[in-house]
Amino acid sequence: MELGAARQGEAARRDERHGHGLAALCEHRLAVEPDGHRVAGGGEGEASACWCIVAQPHVPRQIFRTKSIDAVLGETRGEGPSLRKTLGPGSLIALGVGAIIGTGIFATIGTAAAGDASRPGAGPAITASFVLTAVVCSFTALCYAELASMVPVAGSAYTYAYATLGELVAWVIGWDLVLEYAIGNTAVAISWAGYADQLLRGMGVDLPRWLVTDYRTAALAPGVLASAPHLLGVPIVLNALAMGIVAFVTIVLVWGVRESAQLSLGMVVFKVLVLAFFVFACAKFVRPENWRPFAPNGARGIGAGASVIFFAYIGFDAVSTCAEECKNPGRDMPIGIIGSLALCTVLYVVVAGVFTGLVPYPELVRLDPTRRAEALAVAMEYARMPGWTVGVVALGSVAAQTAVLLVFQLGQPRILFAMARDGLLPEVFARVHPRYRTPHVSTIVTGVLVGVVSAFASIDEMVDLTNIGTLFAFILVCAGTIVMRLREPDRPRPFRVPFGPVLVPALGIVSCAGLVWFLPPTSWVRFVGWLAAGLVVYAAYGSRRSRLSRAAPTDHGLR
Repeated sequence: MELGAARQGEAARRDERHGHGLAALCEHRLAVEPDGHRVAGGGEGEASACWCIVAQPHVPRQIFRTKSIDAVLGETRGEGPSLRKTLGPGSLIALGVGAIIGTGIFATIGTAAAGDASRPGAGPAITASFVLTAVVCSFTALCYAELASMVPVAGSAYTYAYATLGELVAWVIGWDLVLEYAIGNTAVAISWAGYADQLLRGMGVDLPRWLVTDYRTAALAPGVLASAPHLLGVPIVLNALAMGIVAFVTIVLVWGVRESAQLSLGMVVFKVLVLAFFVFACAKFVRPENWRPFAPNGARGIGAGASVIFFAYIGFDAVSTCAEECKNPGRDMPIGIIGSLALCTVLYVVVAGVFTGLVPYPELVRLDPTRRAEALAVAMEYARMPGWTVGVVALGSVAAQTAVLLVFQLGQPRILFAMARDGLLPEVFARVHPRYRTPHVSTIVTGVLVGVVSAFASIDEMVDLTNIGTLFAFILVCAGTIVMRLREPDRPRPFRVPFGPVLVPALGIVSCAGLVWFLPPTSWVRFVGWLAAGLVVYAAYGSRRSRLSRAAPTDHGLR
């Protein structure tokens, strides 16, 4: 009897520290005093039964239970694995611009303007598509800024979902973010390889086509398959350039996040200068008649273009994955997220206007997918600009997309790190390098995954899959902002979404859903299949191994 009372008293004291009623988590209707903290009744048997239920909660309760923000923040201050705080606002803007300016402006702008077999193109109205996408992203960026400044922890949208919407939604969004970062980086690596190959050819280095082409593209070009070496009758075709750049970026990221940010800053400055060079060098070749008709496919073309070039804006949320490594996250995260988004939008619109003024819309439509992925260089060639100018832009694209690879490869391991720290993935993903204080295991695993896939996949299917996964994550972040405002209205927020707790997040949800509508049906099918696979993994591992299911709720601030 004394043992039961001792257990009951210890449970009550723990509950008082976390501000949750233990009796509310038990199936037995124990008497609770008006303060909602201290268990007033129940004998030894009842107390033991209650403790048993708390220690092993029912699955339906577990998957919708959230972690308190205090517990999430406490994990970064405890004795467990944590990351070094080295980043300031300048580094964050550099990382954001490094992720945003890249494949979107150098590669997907061609598909967005011309369209493809599954969607119409925006034509010269691609400038409107950029503005539309920027407005959509600004709603979500404000939500990210509030949550990242309030919960400065590695994990980005995954961590926010765990604190607002529950474990199951957190797992879904974490699994979904693999599409944004790992699969998205596959598209970036493929595009980088295309521009790097063009740059090398301009320097007189002509690599064998089977060494710079993915298998699906090579299958449409019999000459490539015929020239490739064969092993047991199977042609060996792979994108070695894409694999090589992913390996290089992975090594840099294991080295350290501060060094990665410094490298990104150098490439950001260079690629902004290259885009400025493109604008000024091409301005006199622009023909205003190429802007007519402005929107050849109307609103549908503008919306479809926005859904494609959305890929160009993904980088701003990658900044939030580094919140745990910020010196002053309350001040610096909003600056990094919103500042990088605003800066890039202005540059995008100007570049898109010049690009569509160089090449008439009918000529864009006739380009094959490979040429559309080198859109800016193709436009300069069409205008018969000097070869050296095309080489400068190709070099700028290589630098730009290297920076994108750097930031995306920076984000994905930190998602895996946060999920492993919560027990949803094996603990090996939460290991931190003893010297560099980086999640080296997660970084290496991500590098291997991206490198292998980029060697064999094509860019268009990777972009569409990345876009739908990211838009879904954005919708959940906006919803989480509303939930957190209503659940904890008095919690300190260094930055607040303007115009109240509902308007801006609701606009973010609706506008993101609108862009999803314009994506091709195949993207929906692949996305549903990806989520189904994720739920299987969660049921087989995450739900059984999570810290939530293995410990009493009060031990980790779970409620």
